Amino acid sequence: MELQGRVALITGAASGLGLVAARTFAREGATVVVNDLRLALAQEAARGLGENHSAVAGDVSNEAQVNAMVAEAIDRHGKIDILVNNAGVPDIFAPTVEQSLSHWQRLIDVHLTGTFLVSKAVAPSMIARRSGVILNMSSIAGVLGLPVRTAYSAAKAGIGMLTRVLGCEWGPHSIRVNAVAPGYIRTPMTEKLIGEGKIDERRIRKRTPMGRMGSAEDVAEALLFLASDRARFITAATLPVDGGYCAWGAPSDAFPLAEGE
Repeated sequence: MELQGRVALITGAASGLGLVAARTFAREGATVVVNDLRLALAQEAARGLGENHSAVAGDVSNEAQVNAMVAEAIDRHGKIDILVNNAGVPDIFAPTVEQSLSHWQRLIDVHLTGTFLVSKAVAPSMIARRSGVILNMSSIAGVLGLPVRTAYSAAKAGIGMLTRVLGCEWGPHSIRVNAVAPGYIRTPMTEKLIGEGKIDERRIRKRTPMGRMGSAEDVAEALLFLASDRARFITAATLPVDGGYCAWGAPSDAFPLAEGE
């Protein structure tokens, strides 16, 4: 029960990676506040975690809604010990010259500005208590150059630097700010992209030293470690959760696959 007695606000947690993280944190004793744009889905997810958990609606790119949802979470539970900035929107796979400004702006608004706004809203209460953990969701797209992932990559790279800046700025207040950078994770969204031929699973496995795609549980366990006291002297860092994908640099396959495997 590594998070016993702590309150965790997780954005975009009604489904996907956020929901798996919520379940993992609840398993370790945290009281989880599930955020989502859709209140009914957030409430359903919170009920699935058991008693004492709650839900708040809010668009992380809207400052007024962010301030309201953070205030509601604190009013209800008295504090926020852990913030996980997980909310995001799907990317498109299209040449940059074919991408609209509205698409660019929406991804920047949700991923990057949303991370900034929710962190900014939660920080004053953490500073007052001289305690807190903020965890951001970056990506290998924020580290490597992924063609046709323009806005998504720019947003994730921005999250990496925001993590460094806030970790340095808020370290004197005993607030730790870290990020995880997932690689190719097997989720319903990636399964859809594989089915559409936009992602080649076999090529990914050959390029990954550990020879497989990751799972949502892999990411959630990394978040749990960074949220726990085991990571008490780690801040302003981004932890890759990619099976070695970003580290591989040789002009050859990282993992040998047999035909048909």
